[in-house]
Amino acid sequence: MAGVVSNDVWKNWDKTGKSEFIKTCIQLLKDEHKSPVFDKSGKVSSIITNINALIDKGLKGQLKVEAVVSTLQELVTLHPDIPSIILDVLSITDASCIPDSSNEDSKERNNLCFIIKECEKILSDQLLKERLEIDSLQEVGILKNKTFYSKFIKVKTKLYYKQRKFNLFREECEGFAKLQTELNQEFGENTNHENVLDIVQSLIGCFNLDPNRVLDIILESFENKPKDAKLFVPLICAYMKDPKIVSEVLASKFTFLRNSESSVPRSLYILTAQLLQHNIISLDDIYLWLTPEDKVMYKECEKAMKDAKEYVRKLQIISINNKEKEETPEEPENVLEKYNSNQKLGLCEALLLVGDWENAKNLINRLPDHYALSFQPIALALCKLLHYIIEPVYRDCRFCKLGPKIKGKPIPPHDNPLSPKQAKTFLELREHAIPMLITLGASLRFDPVLMYKIIRIAKAALTSYGVDSSKSPCPSGDTLYHDILTILDTTILSSLSYMDCNCCIAEEVWTVLKLYPYQNRYCLYSRWKNETYSLYPDLLRKRGDSEKQIKNIMKRVSKENIKPVGRLIGKLTHCSPGFLFDYILLQIQVYSNLIHPVVDSLKYLTSLSYDVLGFCLVECLANADKKRVKHDSTSISTWLQSLSSFCGAVYKKYIIELTGLLQYVANQLKAQKSLDLLILKEIVQKMAGVEAAEDLTMEQVNAMAGGELLKAEAGYLSQVRNTKKSSLRLKEAMSEHNLAVALCLLMAQQNYCVVYRETQKNHLKLVGKLADQCQDTLVQFGTFLGSSLSVDEYVNKLPTIQSMLLDYHIPNEVAFFLARPMFNHAINIKYDQLRKSDPNYKKLSTNVKNQKYYEAVTEVMEPVHKSIIPLHPAKIWEDISPQFLTTFWSLTMYDLYVPDETYQQVITKTRQQSQATLESSNNNKGKKEQERYVTLGEKLQDEKKKQHEHVEKVMYRLKQEKDTWFLSRSAKSAKNETITRFLQLCLFPRCTFTSIDAVYCAKFVHVIHMLKTPNFSTLLCYDRLFCDVTYSITSCSENEAMRYGRFLYAMLETVMRWHKSKELFEKECANYPGFVTKYRLNNQHADNLDNVGYENYRHVCHKWHYKLAKAMVTCLDSKDYVQIRNSLIILIKIIPFFPVLQKVGQFIEKRIEKVRDEEKNNRQDLFTLSSSYLGLLKQRIISGHMVKESDFHILVEKEKVVKGHDSKSDSGSNKHNGEVKEDSNKEKADKKAKVEDLKVVSRTSQGSQGSGDYNTWERSERTYKEEPREKHRREEKRDDFDKERERDKRRERKEEKIAKQEERQYREERYTEISPKEEIRYSSDRQVDRYYEERGGHYYREVRDEREIGLSGGNNGSTSMGRHSQEPETDRDVKRRKMDGSSLKSSKHEERKLQQQLDYMLEKTDKKERSGKVKEKREKLSDEEKELRKERKLGRKRQDRTEEALQVDMKRRREEEKAAKMSHQNGEIMEPVHQREKHHRSRDISPYPRERSHDDRIEIRDKHRRSAENKRR
Repeated sequence: MAGVVSNDVWKNWDKTGKSEFIKTCIQLLKDEHKSPVFDKSGKVSSIITNINALIDKGLKGQLKVEAVVSTLQELVTLHPDIPSIILDVLSITDASCIPDSSNEDSKERNNLCFIIKECEKILSDQLLKERLEIDSLQEVGILKNKTFYSKFIKVKTKLYYKQRKFNLFREECEGFAKLQTELNQEFGENTNHENVLDIVQSLIGCFNLDPNRVLDIILESFENKPKDAKLFVPLICAYMKDPKIVSEVLASKFTFLRNSESSVPRSLYILTAQLLQHNIISLDDIYLWLTPEDKVMYKECEKAMKDAKEYVRKLQIISINNKEKEETPEEPENVLEKYNSNQKLGLCEALLLVGDWENAKNLINRLPDHYALSFQPIALALCKLLHYIIEPVYRDCRFCKLGPKIKGKPIPPHDNPLSPKQAKTFLELREHAIPMLITLGASLRFDPVLMYKIIRIAKAALTSYGVDSSKSPCPSGDTLYHDILTILDTTILSSLSYMDCNCCIAEEVWTVLKLYPYQNRYCLYSRWKNETYSLYPDLLRKRGDSEKQIKNIMKRVSKENIKPVGRLIGKLTHCSPGFLFDYILLQIQVYSNLIHPVVDSLKYLTSLSYDVLGFCLVECLANADKKRVKHDSTSISTWLQSLSSFCGAVYKKYIIELTGLLQYVANQLKAQKSLDLLILKEIVQKMAGVEAAEDLTMEQVNAMAGGELLKAEAGYLSQVRNTKKSSLRLKEAMSEHNLAVALCLLMAQQNYCVVYRETQKNHLKLVGKLADQCQDTLVQFGTFLGSSLSVDEYVNKLPTIQSMLLDYHIPNEVAFFLARPMFNHAINIKYDQLRKSDPNYKKLSTNVKNQKYYEAVTEVMEPVHKSIIPLHPAKIWEDISPQFLTTFWSLTMYDLYVPDETYQQVITKTRQQSQATLESSNNNKGKKEQERYVTLGEKLQDEKKKQHEHVEKVMYRLKQEKDTWFLSRSAKSAKNETITRFLQLCLFPRCTFTSIDAVYCAKFVHVIHMLKTPNFSTLLCYDRLFCDVTYSITSCSENEAMRYGRFLYAMLETVMRWHKSKELFEKECANYPGFVTKYRLNNQHADNLDNVGYENYRHVCHKWHYKLAKAMVTCLDSKDYVQIRNSLIILIKIIPFFPVLQKVGQFIEKRIEKVRDEEKNNRQDLFTLSSSYLGLLKQRIISGHMVKESDFHILVEKEKVVKGHDSKSDSGSNKHNGEVKEDSNKEKADKKAKVEDLKVVSRTSQGSQGSGDYNTWERSERTYKEEPREKHRREEKRDDFDKERERDKRRERKEEKIAKQEERQYREERYTEISPKEEIRYSSDRQVDRYYEERGGHYYREVRDEREIGLSGGNNGSTSMGRHSQEPETDRDVKRRKMDGSSLKSSKHEERKLQQQLDYMLEKTDKKERSGKVKEKREKLSDEEKELRKERKLGRKRQDRTEEALQVDMKRRREEEKAAKMSHQNGEIMEPVHQREKHHRSRDISPYPRERSHDDRIEIRDKHRRSAENKRR
């Protein structure tokens, strides 16, 4: 503040402080004509602060008292107002400086007295006596007369408190009598207040009457005749123009009545109200005289709220001490007595009665909130005024009338012309009626009739604005749309809370609320439930009582007492549903068995209560404080599961708006939260009857391949009935806000968000569950849309397939799943058009119909073919055609297969039920039921017939398309690349989509095979699927593992069906392109020798079983939860067909037992799964389903491989193997004869990742195919006995060689070992296989003049497949000669090693006690054997160095030739060899330990030697 003295002034007072103080004050006192108290800007000046500080420093002794007095003396001369300011400061200081016994206070008092005494010299005596207290003046000695104080009191009393007394006895009583007579007579209409005033004045003058007494009599007369306000109001205004005097007269009346403890008459309140209404007095003048004070009422309200909260708290306390004395109940408060003693409330009622709304509103606002109107008389007075104001609008509105015969009670006009004007239109209600309603609040409960009127007027107003439903847009312009919301919030809903069991008015409120969208309604419900009850103490108590009742009711809920409990719940929820539903939902979250009884007991609720229930569900689900996963973070919380189940049940049974809940789920998905998809899943399942069941039986899967009737009867786990209406409601809710498409797209996108964004820190088990839930719900929801929406609606709502893939980034499987109904619809429409365009369309033959159907498909799907081309790189379409891709994804099991057996079973069951119904009852109901069964059977027959016709058309279509599916650039690409594309783009994405899709994939592969599709190798496809499923198993979630197991089951079913019957194999496989192993480039046809024989096929099946066992054991030994769980699930699924070999079964049994024992006290779900599978496996073993290997296939021994080499290679090979190999002349002649007919098309990729995985099959194939054809034909003509004898001889010749080579193989295994035993699980066999390939190429190099097309297979999806142009024959022949034979050697070794390892592990597990004996054998080895082994090892190393140099040279030449041939013949640049890794590993990871101890190898070697010796004998 400017002008304030600093602290330095006081410190340096004697030197410079005083002068600075005076200068500062002079600056503040420049203008003598203006008051020094205020500065130029009107703010308080600092002069008072400075003087006060100066005196304060003197009192405390910081300055000398004499210095203070001298400074004050100088200041007095600066301005004439300074003495007054000094005395004011001294007066205030005097009041604060009270004499005390303490030394400091007495010292300050002495200093003050000294300053005052000295001020007598510089200030006037009169001013001192006027400003200072008498006691202080006497203490100082300025007042020396001791009787001065008593005289002052007498004068003051006489001046202010003594009144002049009129001697009424000397006044004329006649004058007052005449005055009363004149004022209380009946006045006519022509009576003028001026005449009455003249009479009053003449009486005062004649009889010398007291004017105030006359005013009192006039007011009393007005009080007795309130209807004569036209006369008395101007009379009072003319007689007494001072409103304060009138107020004082009225105040004396109120004071007298209060002192006499008598109640104030109502007439006095009316009189005061009329005086206020006519502005004769003001509310401020009379309010001060009314009792009680405002603070008393505020304390009373606070106490009432506190008592109500304490009451509710005590209701929630459970006392376990029965001896505790019960508290005495509170005595009910006498509300009437309380009201009568409150003059302010009486005046408020009177103001409302006379129609003075403005003053009444002002008075109400001065009181605590909701206090005045909580009293019934005031509330009814305001309601009466509202009746009057809204009467014209209510009577004129046609929407408010009950009917022409029902006449309402009209409201008479108000007596007071100054009352508010009546509203003639809806907008005029905003002037008075709406503010009155807002002020009235919950007190509208006192007048239900007025409440009905307000609700009907609100509904009529909204209807007049064009709002007829919640879908209607908000009206534009000046309307009461939002005003009605305010009235509902503040008045109607809070009033409804007080009305017990009034369901009629609740339904009436719903007629208005349902016109607003759910967003507005839910906001109202939130405030009603969470805020309204905290505003009113009475409501708070009522809420506590209701909560106590609902707790008692919920304790008795059961299936047996649904009706009585439901009635009690209904009565409670009519008035206050919100918090009651909160408790019910809380109980459901804790006790899930209450769901169905509670749902059934809610049938007595009002429509408003149902809507509030919907809001409470959304609010409870959106509670951010609750954890949505369990404490172990591996599964969804129980409360969320219970609430979701309750949502599905209650929304199906009752008509509750779904939009809010569905929008909540959509918002959660948009926020990348997929847990709440459980809600949508339950709703669609319960309301639409579409289940998301994954673990279907094969009978159900077959039924799902049929029509809609068959699906409904046999396809679903539970027969969901009566879903037509609820399904329609769900469909409408989806359509209102276009939520159907939004939810579909969000779910499709969320499937990736679950893994990559939402659950980055969550347990892998939870991630899998959420991914499964998202996938299942999407399929369920898409199925619901396809079945509920009309096809036109479906086509119009969903985006195109290209938009889904490119714009929304939806996976192929989901996009085609959603688009499939659109394709079928368009094809059917086009087919009908083409069919009806023929004039004889009713008599068309089957072939013509099929051709028409094919034309329709071609025309409809052609744009789809073109639209998907940009979705993949151009190199994709070099292997498969867009037509094949769209065909695969657009078809379903319904198109490929008719479940005749399932149809027949359901039809038979229907007939039996019809017969049983007819026999059990003879009434009309039984006949109707029997007719229904008969009709159902006929419909099933028609459906079966239609599906047969449809499948026939589809098969005709596929036959027409098959030649263009797989391109024939080269045989190698046709094999490897085609299968890779087929697996990557078709089989793997779809086989894990749904169970029916898994079966469809297997069926489609079978259809491709049976159609004899060119350039498609069925055998290679199966081999790629079975060889290593480890990565596929690892990457699956739980449900995906079940689907993948279903897929493997269906594939194995086909494989084992061919394996079981030679006749069936010859019929379905023998001459089919899918089983061709050599292709002729001239005509692309093969003879019988190019096809896999039955025994060769059984060898391949044997290999597949071992590969599956290897992959399963790898997963079981991984210790990883997901791998173990998925492998167990798949094993359970495929147990009918795997394992079937005894050794494999025993080995898997050991591993499963190990898993079960390890997980017994750790992961209980794995323990349960392993125990379950173990029981199934043992049951199959006991029942004799396992077979020996000799029964499964004819054991293939190691045959002599005699090849023609050049002299150098031949001698090196013979030297290494220790025996001379000779080629038969006949073989050479045959091979040379074939050179001119064949061309080499592809070469083996040296050292590629997947070069050895398919070699096992190739090896077994070559073993049988490389014999001369003549010899092969000759052997076919022999009888079985001769064949068996010759095989025995060959086996004996080979047996001797096996024992010698086993020792070398074990050394080679040890030599090629690249990882320690601990890392066997994650190591690769790549280097081992490469080693054997190189050695095989060196030792078994052939001069194969026959140039053939070899199937070079890779592993499942991880092979190195490059496109190769056709090379000149000579170049290819040279390259082939260099690389051929490696596959044969590697594949032989692989299968033999796999089987031997399995034997070894079984033997090691069962015979651990032999380890000591083996140890003794190892110690007995002679020095000669050790030396011999060392020399062989050194010789092998030297030979390996030579081989390595040759391989480097071969690799260099191959790269040069490859660079020279990179361009295609037409100039197209070919892509280099590339590697693909998807779904499967590149190499087999062996589940068996590679490292064998030296002892074990010696023992096995001895075993083989003993076996060979026995056979020689």
